[in-house]
Amino acid sequence: MTQTLLSFGHGYSARALTKLLMPQGWRVIGTTRSADKARELEAEGVEALIWPGDDMGAALEAADHILISAGPKDDSDPTLALLREQITKKARSLRWVGYLSTTGVYGNYDGAWVDEATPLNPTTKRGQARQRAEAEWASIPDLPLHIFRLAGIYGPGRGPFSKVLNGTARRIIKEGQVFSRIHVEDIAQILEASIVRPNPGAAYNMCDDDPAPPQDVIAHAATLLGMPIPPAIAYEDAEFTPMARSFYAENKKVRNDRIKTELGIKLLYPTYREGLQGLLDKVKTA
Repeated sequence: MTQTLLSFGHGYSARALTKLLMPQGWRVIGTTRSADKARELEAEGVEALIWPGDDMGAALEAADHILISAGPKDDSDPTLALLREQITKKARSLRWVGYLSTTGVYGNYDGAWVDEATPLNPTTKRGQARQRAEAEWASIPDLPLHIFRLAGIYGPGRGPFSKVLNGTARRIIKEGQVFSRIHVEDIAQILEASIVRPNPGAAYNMCDDDPAPPQDVIAHAATLLGMPIPPAIAYEDAEFTPMARSFYAENKKVRNDRIKTELGIKLLYPTYREGLQGLLDKVKTA
């Protein structure tokens, strides 16, 4: 029997998952706000719906799996704002629901390790909105919900190479600061593994094995490209957008043991070194 995934906010990570599911015969329905994006999705074999204009009722009725990538808007979850009643009625007949959240829900731990059992204490507005969205989805009775807390996403078309190449890369030095990250192909394999081994109520951190200082990643990208390493800039002297500064307001190392022990994941790209080299290799062979 054909399995159907309804993907709300069918973006970068969801499209990577689609590449794994569609060869297995899955039907994928994805929402987007853009007519141009809808045409791109249709070309990939996805049944695209324009959000919120197209009727979602038939798509929801057909779905046995749901993925939510759309983030909070105006401090509320846009999917539930429109479809909470229908999703609540559908909950018992769904086999798997995945919500893509962020490791920002943990807040600041001054560089200490956190895992899925760590209390949530976000300090940024974005992190607080995600915590509320997690709770809102978890409040729906009988919903087979799985929460995935993503670190910084990189992959084809997204990463430090373009900044190094166009001269906008900055090696900002803040003592002790680290960030966790995850390759989009690993996001896809983790989601697929969870679909195969559902455990409603579970939360999973999605990150690689090496929380690393951001300046090290930029330097490694430059080295791989054979370009000069961008000069170091002290955090105190750097200019930031409000969003960029918010990233530096929290500092933690995120553990990923659960995806390995429970889902049997072996990361394709366990650190940024393998990930960046893989991106470069694909460009060279394209």
